Amino acid sequence: MRKIVLASSNPGKLAEIREVLADSGIELVAQGEFGIGDAEETGTTFVENALIKARHAARLSGLPALGDDSGICVDVLGGAPGLYSARYAGTHGDNAANNAKLLATLRDVADKERTAHFHCTLVLLRSADDPAPLIAEGLWRGRILHAPQGSRGFGYDPVFFDPANGPAGELAPALKNRISHRGLALARLRELLDTEKR
Repeated sequence: MRKIVLASSNPGKLAEIREVLADSGIELVAQGEFGIGDAEETGTTFVENALIKARHAARLSGLPALGDDSGICVDVLGGAPGLYSARYAGTHGDNAANNAKLLATLRDVADKERTAHFHCTLVLLRSADDPAPLIAEGLWRGRILHAPQGSRGFGYDPVFFDPANGPAGELAPALKNRISHRGLALARLRELLDTEKR
C-alpha cells in the first residue's frame, strides 16, 4: 500500500478519486489531514496548477502527492470559465453561485451553441522535487443545460449534459467515474503507474 497525499480540499474530488483507485494499492489521504491548506493557483494552464498543488502538498507532507486541476470549458465563451471554474462567481468553491452565473451568462444561447467539455489534469509527484512527474489528462464532452438537473455529483455536474448518458447530475457514481474527465484521467494514470512497475 502506497500512501499518497491528494493536493485538494474538495471532498467531491477526494471521494471520486478514492473510488476509482480503491483496488490500486494506493491509500489516498487528503492534504487537510496533515494540516495543509490549498496552494495559490498562479499557473496559466491546468498542468501548471496541478503541478503547483502537488509540489506544495509533497513538500509539506514529505509524501508523494497527487495534484488535480480541472474545470469546465464552454466553447461559446472561448473556453471560460476554464482555469477559473472553482471561483467563477467570485468565491472559491461556491458551486451554486458558479452554476447560476454560467446559466445566466448563457441565458440566450441556443442548444447547438452550448457545447462544452470538462477537462482534468492529474500530476503525480513522487517527491516535491521530482523532475519527471506523471501527467494524465481526460476530457468529457457535452453541453450546458438551461437549468440544473439531478442531485448527484458536484461542481458543474448539475448543469452538464452528456449526449450519450444524460444529465451528469443524474448519473450513477460508477458510470460517471468511468466516462468523466477525472475518471478517464485516473484510468490513464493507472496505466502509467502499471508501466512503471514493469
